[in-house]
Amino acid sequence: MSEHIVFILECIGTVAFAITGVLVAVEARLDFFGVCLVGCITAVGGGILRDVVLGITPPLVFDNLVMILIALGISIAVFFLLYVKSGIYRKKSKIVHVNNIFDSVGLGVFSVMGAEVACNYGFQENLLLVVVAGVLTGIGGGMMRDVLTKNIPFVLRKHIYAVASLVGILVFWLLRKYTGNLTVASAVGVLLVVAIRILASTFRWSLPKVKICEEEESV
Repeated sequence: MSEHIVFILECIGTVAFAITGVLVAVEARLDFFGVCLVGCITAVGGGILRDVVLGITPPLVFDNLVMILIALGISIAVFFLLYVKSGIYRKKSKIVHVNNIFDSVGLGVFSVMGAEVACNYGFQENLLLVVVAGVLTGIGGGMMRDVLTKNIPFVLRKHIYAVASLVGILVFWLLRKYTGNLTVASAVGVLLVVAIRILASTFRWSLPKVKICEEEESV
């Protein structure tokens, strides 16, 4: 049962993150190859980082090319949709909203899926490792995407991001451990992450930052 849930979560997360990767890459004016590359890396990059930490070699994505093919197919499809309907990007606020929704879904799904992979490989009692594996899976691909498109990683600067992933993973782990119902634990964990992210974006919740005067000091 757990393998089926992980597979479904991975498919949903791959599609969601591939779309966010393409949207960011197109906005960065990358060409077709660049868009497809960023779309794929956004979709599978976090899972690769997770597997390296868990000692899974080669990373699972290279044993089964389904996820890479899904990410590539979605990237190509979205690229040509935007290529034909380039006017869509004139509605900047709408694109940002759509990107945020897919990014939130991808974060929630991959966070829980990454935690479940760690549990499946025998680390279910090591909460710290489960959390690290989940957070890496959730934010790793997005960080790679932002670096490749010359942006400060979204996770480091805007709204509640990694914290949402952390909360969802903790709730998932507790429900999985004490109820034994993986389906419920996964659903609640994913929905919690998505809800926190959407609320944080809507109400502009952010973690505290040091306020620096924008005026340069005279020398």
